[in-house]
Amino acid sequence: MDSLWSSRDAAASVARYGARGVGADLALRVYSARLLGGDPRLVQHGGGNSSVKTVLPDLAGDAVEAMCVKGSGHDMASIEPEGFPAMRLAAVRPLAALEALSDEDMVNAQRRSLLDSTAPNPSVEALLHAFLPHKFIDHTHAWAVLALTDQPDGAARAADVYGDRAAVVPYVMPGFALAKAAMAAHVACPDAEGLILLKHGLFTFGDSAEEAYERTVELVGLAEERIAAARRAVPAARAQNAPAPRARAAEIAPVLRGLAAGPHSHCGEPRRRLLDHRVTPEILAYIGGGEAARYTQAGVVTPDHAIRTKGRPLLAPAPGGDLDGFRARARKAFENFAGEYRAYFARHNGRRGPPKTELDPAPRVILVPGVGLFGLGKSLRDARIAADLAEATVRVISDAEALGRFESIGEDDLFDIEYWSLEQAKLGKAAEPPLGGRAVIVTGGAGAIGRACVSAFAEAGAAVAAFDLDGDAAAAVEGAALGVACDVTSPDSVRAAFDETCERFGGVDIVVSNAGAAWQGRIGEVDDAVLRESFELNFFAHQTVARNAVRVMRAQGAGGALLFNASKQALDPGRDFGPYGLPKAATLALSRQYALDYGREGIRANAVNADRIRSGLLTGETIAARAAARGVSETDYMQGNLLGREVLARDAAQAFVHLALAPKTTGAVLTVDGGNLAAAPR
Repeated sequence: MDSLWSSRDAAASVARYGARGVGADLALRVYSARLLGGDPRLVQHGGGNSSVKTVLPDLAGDAVEAMCVKGSGHDMASIEPEGFPAMRLAAVRPLAALEALSDEDMVNAQRRSLLDSTAPNPSVEALLHAFLPHKFIDHTHAWAVLALTDQPDGAARAADVYGDRAAVVPYVMPGFALAKAAMAAHVACPDAEGLILLKHGLFTFGDSAEEAYERTVELVGLAEERIAAARRAVPAARAQNAPAPRARAAEIAPVLRGLAAGPHSHCGEPRRRLLDHRVTPEILAYIGGGEAARYTQAGVVTPDHAIRTKGRPLLAPAPGGDLDGFRARARKAFENFAGEYRAYFARHNGRRGPPKTELDPAPRVILVPGVGLFGLGKSLRDARIAADLAEATVRVISDAEALGRFESIGEDDLFDIEYWSLEQAKLGKAAEPPLGGRAVIVTGGAGAIGRACVSAFAEAGAAVAAFDLDGDAAAAVEGAALGVACDVTSPDSVRAAFDETCERFGGVDIVVSNAGAAWQGRIGEVDDAVLRESFELNFFAHQTVARNAVRVMRAQGAGGALLFNASKQALDPGRDFGPYGLPKAATLALSRQYALDYGREGIRANAVNADRIRSGLLTGETIAARAAARGVSETDYMQGNLLGREVLARDAAQAFVHLALAPKTTGAVLTVDGGNLAAAPR
């Protein structure tokens, strides 16, 4: 591991934060914390913590000894000075004399010590930082240190590598007890540069931010050297098997996603979770290893991961060539996983402390031989976090197995950390958005109505893939989590775009089939080629998109929603608009046919017919021509409806969202035109 410390950057940090009234100690604390947090080999997704002891003024202007420590839930990769709440050391140091302290009293004592009552909660390990005398303290979950010490003989291995440079602390759950244990280790070895917390991580100390950081780099580097030597010496009998040929993640993911769904709390629909797929040679080798059934199920590499990944992943069966057979075997694996989780909960609930409420028993990480790993989450962010931590686990356990035999914390300790209220608090209590966990596709995503739909569905909490001929333009649409180049008139292009979406999101729940264009001409005089071209885009493309959507939704087995942009032309034809209106009428009939044929499988099909939207198909030139033909102004034309209001692209988008949120509505047509009875269905 190379040092990234830059004296010039450190000085710039002091100057930048100094201009905001932040002292040099805290400015350097922020600088070095971000160095640590920016390296995933050391810290991931809010893990780790750091502190600095300094002198700050209180409200009366008196100088007080204080400790600025990372706030709970803050991410060291992007932390700012406000993320380090300041605690009066005189208020918390006397707690070291206590024999025991409850979590509630610890949190209360920490908050009472704050110089600013509005500051975030200090880290759950704040007392550990306070009880040690060092000015700068850094805590990381360094992969190499975990691989070295997540062993049955981890203490001996740590002593062999570090000698007196680091004191060893047996595993203790974070909080007051760990703070006491760390203090005792320091007293026994006062000249140590750091602490090795078995099966947990690394602490380093320093009189300066640079010294503490450089010690982290040095101690992690020693572990890396030992692992590299062990990997070179791994005997052939211990080497992992070569991975099987990679199966199609786009076919596997919807099956897994459907099996992971559970009952929805408020509308009776299955709960949706998004998937994030990862595949590398190392991941495939790990999952395909001869002893994968043992080491993949051995537990977390550090307790901090448990709230994001649960205690272990689901090891799915190998897919083979039979998707239906895989679905049956995978369903059994999911049932076994949930059953074992419930038994685990029953074994430990109430054993130490008051009874808990059982968490969702579904897995957060799925390993599939020959395919890779999948992180699951209520949002793309949560899925990516789970996948990131799973990748870290692959690396740590692979290295640990090269050294010896990976060993995690015990099951009782795992339960305590997974159900610890102070850990669960890091996840937050925000209500799930109405379309949280949903995967949405919008075709014509770079057009006016398409852009509005992408934004509206993203605001409702969905992960949105915008399809358009120009994939870069689609990717740039506000709210798009994925932009995909797709020619909806090409079946191969549509299939590839759906596959890419399934690989990125895990599947599809809602499809807004929106792409279209308006051809004009008197129907008895228009060239057949024009009519056929219009049918290709305005009818057959909708069928191609819907067919692929149904394929994925049926694989998921959790229903879905097909939403068609039918246009008012489907119900109220316009003069000289036959080339556009005829295929749109066919598309409206198509939506009803899908409602009829797939309703029993929970797949709903509805349509929106919008009119007079000042963008997209209705260009300024067209508006001017129509207004002139009627002898009215452009404004009067655009507001020429029963309500006298102009209809916007976002109005149509909200209609699509409304239909997506209507679990018991199918075969419907929702009119968005300000009032035009000729276009209203009977």
